[in-house]
Amino acid sequence: MDICPKCGLPRQACVCKEIAKTEQKIRVETDKRRYGKVITLVKGLSNDVDIHGIAKTLKSELACGGTIKNNIIELQGDHKKKIKPILIRLGFPEDAIEN
Repeated sequence: MDICPKCGLPRQACVCKEIAKTEQKIRVETDKRRYGKVITLVKGLSNDVDIHGIAKTLKSELACGGTIKNNIIELQGDHKKKIKPILIRLGFPEDAIEN
């Protein structure tokens, strides 16, 4: 049986990822880059959550490109209003997401 090093519970009953999601304070912002291109920034995600998986889900659901730099997800285009419902569906609490 495999034991989680953080919570001490078996891997099947581990709740570390769910607890990490409730402790996040996520900010969604837009920024203008070169030549007037708009990008959407998702800030405030810590290393406790799967940032790469979240970015992959956001990119596929919003049909856009993006990257991760310094724990900030950068998405091409203005998706500020569309991100909150997707993050809620991924398990983040609604009051932890700030537009």
